[in-house]
Amino acid sequence: MHFEVFIRKVPGAPWTLDLATENRTLALQTAQELMDEGRIAAVRVSKEVFDEETREFSSAIILKLGAAEYTAKVRPQAEPQPLCVTPQDLYTLHARERIGRLLEGWLERNNATPFELLHRPDLVEKLEASGVDLQHAIQKVAVPEAHARSMSVHELMRVFHTLIERAVSRLMKDHRRGALPDVDKEGFAAAAERLAQDPERGYLLGAGVAASIAPAKNWSDKVDRLMDLADAAPESGLGRGAALAVIQQPLAEILETKPGMTDIMGKAQDLGANLAAMTRLAAYEAVESLIAVEKSVQKIMPPMSPLAVRLAKWLSGDNFQDVRGAIGRRILRELTGPRRLCPGDAEREIHVLRALAMSLTAASGKLLPLEEVQTAFGARSKMLVTGDFVEAYLGQGRSAHDEIEALIWLTENVIGAANKRQAGSWLKALVGSLRFEKEMLHGPTETAPGRLAQLAALHRAVGRCGLVPEDYEPIQERLGEVGGRVETEARLTQAVARANAPIINRLVLLLRLAAGETAPRGPASIRARSEALKLFKLDSTRAELAAAPEQMAQVRDLIHAAGMAA
Repeated sequence: MHFEVFIRKVPGAPWTLDLATENRTLALQTAQELMDEGRIAAVRVSKEVFDEETREFSSAIILKLGAAEYTAKVRPQAEPQPLCVTPQDLYTLHARERIGRLLEGWLERNNATPFELLHRPDLVEKLEASGVDLQHAIQKVAVPEAHARSMSVHELMRVFHTLIERAVSRLMKDHRRGALPDVDKEGFAAAAERLAQDPERGYLLGAGVAASIAPAKNWSDKVDRLMDLADAAPESGLGRGAALAVIQQPLAEILETKPGMTDIMGKAQDLGANLAAMTRLAAYEAVESLIAVEKSVQKIMPPMSPLAVRLAKWLSGDNFQDVRGAIGRRILRELTGPRRLCPGDAEREIHVLRALAMSLTAASGKLLPLEEVQTAFGARSKMLVTGDFVEAYLGQGRSAHDEIEALIWLTENVIGAANKRQAGSWLKALVGSLRFEKEMLHGPTETAPGRLAQLAALHRAVGRCGLVPEDYEPIQERLGEVGGRVETEARLTQAVARANAPIINRLVLLLRLAAGETAPRGPASIRARSEALKLFKLDSTRAELAAAPEQMAQVRDLIHAAGMAA
């Protein structure tokens, strides 16, 4: 009889086997953990009983959780009217994001953002003159919109053309009659105070900001000019709120683009370094506090230019929350994406991921919700326990002992019950291998006491790496068995018990073996405990302990650690 755990990733998907075990408790616990993680739609546990006569299995479902079946939902019919119907609609966040995707190539060639395109007459004229870019953008958005709204593509394209003509006409008319402010000439604070009560203050101030950063040669120069405007904003009141709200828009668009972030933070050697730079920028105060106490974080975080530090200090406050959130969302997208953080260096990838986890967790709440951070690192951890990554991580030429230490480190740095279990399976396979056993029994580089000490250290580390008892106890038991064989061949316990040395010294050595300090718990520690008990019964041992009270504390602690206290 055994138990099988099946999962469905989405409702209606086929059932796939996740675990088969003879342990009913483990099967039920695994099913509950998988549902708690929230990454599957349903899970079921079945009991499989083999009939010797028919040679067939009979199956009975003992647990079923989640939405297993798919219920088709009626697709809501989109409104027949397009989402954007007035020129003002084009200035919303979602509209700017759509414009950025549709005109991404043209904007990169012209070193501009959607915000600037909507507020600069010169860029509008340049886009209209190109013809092809604008026409292709309209076609790309009209086809899916027409399908969703049951309209013809040509009809919807005429609607968008009319909307664009109205928006262009409005901007050019305001430019010709001098309605757009010149913040460099008037002063940004004065312009913000003057327009604070105007219903069109976002549009008008945006035109002034776009004109002010237009002469910039690159993205860094634009950010520097935006920081100058932020420094020049009114100190309080409606004017300050309006001014900083406008500055946020182009700043967020620049930092969400790869060229913009690269120009500000410098070119990183890989995705891991790039994410570290973005994390330090968006969570400056939390990362700086970690760097002061964690050398591992200090080692991973790249240096920051004066401009990046200036921007980071602005992002640490309450004024640019949208910008900080945009960077945080980009970090999460990259973490949950398929790209390796450090291609070609798996060990460094674990160190980078650990530093990022510490930094983003410390900044959670202000930068990103803690639940989203944990979900992202759970998804990234899944990549660390795949066969390809583990093979690249272990590499070639390592001893079995070194490979186990590396796998323990990997297990410590992954999160999620399923990922921990997978890492534990790699560890269990290596500890149970004949290669490891031969190395420990006949290792050419270590004496028997040295090999026992190595096994004891592995035994303790396995218990601390975050595995559940069902996973780490068999591994510890195997380490204890190997340690017992090493001790038996070397006859270490007998040698210590009969050594020509003071009784207290021999007692301390035996107690350290029995306590799991210098030998793994198991047959070796049990034999050492037995020999230690024999020494305790000797009158000479008690006499020596009574004559050396300064050593009694050490012996007493070892007795408790070995579980020999009455």
